[in-house]
Amino acid sequence: MTPTEIAVVALAAGGVFFAAVAAVGLVRLPDLYTRAHATSKSETLGAVLTLAAVAIVVDSGLSTVKAALLLLFMFLTNPTAAHAITRAAAEQGIEPWTVADDESGTPGGGPETPTEGVDDS
Repeated sequence: MTPTEIAVVALAAGGVFFAAVAAVGLVRLPDLYTRAHATSKSETLGAVLTLAAVAIVVDSGLSTVKAALLLLFMFLTNPTAAHAITRAAAEQGIEPWTVADDESGTPGGGPETPTEGVDDS
């Protein structure tokens, strides 16, 4: 294998790895904020590594420039979109997951219904 082929395989493998990490983070993490963090960081890196491999493979002037512009676009838009989504969630009052949520089974650690814990007598 030539050094160029080795670089392409390494970049593509890295891209697949980070895309898989993003998918696992999306499935395994408990709330919107941690999921957005895992997917925005890992998926951005995975896409950038994969696009870098594409830029090396196409090996022509205009196609390489297009791939480089896509790289720049991904670097700018993925984190910005994740920030906008999490900020909108925060403005809507969606609370982050806490350890107390595990203990009570409800977000925020409070009672499951508004009347639970209220003395009826």
